Amino acid sequence: MGFVDRFGNQARSYAAARPTYPDALFAFLAEESPALSLAWDCATGNGQAAVALADRFERVIATDASAAQLEEAARHLKITYRVVPAEASGLEANAVDLLTVAQALHWFDLPKFFAEADRVLKPGGLLAVWSYGLHSISPEIDRAVHDLHDNMLKGFWTPERQLVDEGYASVEFPFAPVPTPTFRMEARWTLARLIGYLDSWSAVARYIREKGENPVPVEALAEAWGDVHERAALWPMTTYVRRKSG
Repeated sequence: MGFVDRFGNQARSYAAARPTYPDALFAFLAEESPALSLAWDCATGNGQAAVALADRFERVIATDASAAQLEEAARHLKITYRVVPAEASGLEANAVDLLTVAQALHWFDLPKFFAEADRVLKPGGLLAVWSYGLHSISPEIDRAVHDLHDNMLKGFWTPERQLVDEGYASVEFPFAPVPTPTFRMEARWTLARLIGYLDSWSAVARYIREKGENPVPVEALAEAWGDVHERAALWPMTTYVRRKSG
């Protein structure tokens, strides 16, 4: 199947709304990497992970199949952005120290991508894949968000979303596992930021295209949010790190 750009029309809101990954994750990956010469951030989206990698690696190649997404990606002197599919990076063989995939593995042709990872990674190089589930803010807010995710948007999520919901548990990763700490994402968000994040969901975009209205329950969320400017939001992360044999 050819590439379907599910985020191109909302690239700007996607870039503005997505939560950031913990610095401890990138510190761990840099420490485990065989060298700090070249990192490839695959399906980089808004470039969030790529910028964090650029703080530690000499060069970062950040790729995405969506040109619209890369137009909104953060610029950095160490980052080169390329519009290419995950399964055919165009990178040299045995050149990459660290290959990262942040919240995007479910969109790939996995056998072809894992073959490409094997081709480009150096002996001893790392493949790091992570995903995150639904956030937690408060019981009342969480109920409204779960109702949106599980009920209102039922039938609007693509089948690939199931891999995210299960934390990629059914994926058979190549290479040897690397013992990895547990990470989580944290943020302090306003109600407006939460609504912007929900608006960036691919299923919300599909619902709007097909139904002509936005399913995000703004009034219910506002009532549950209360008279508070910011609230803490936490996302559980599932992280897989594998090392190519050297």
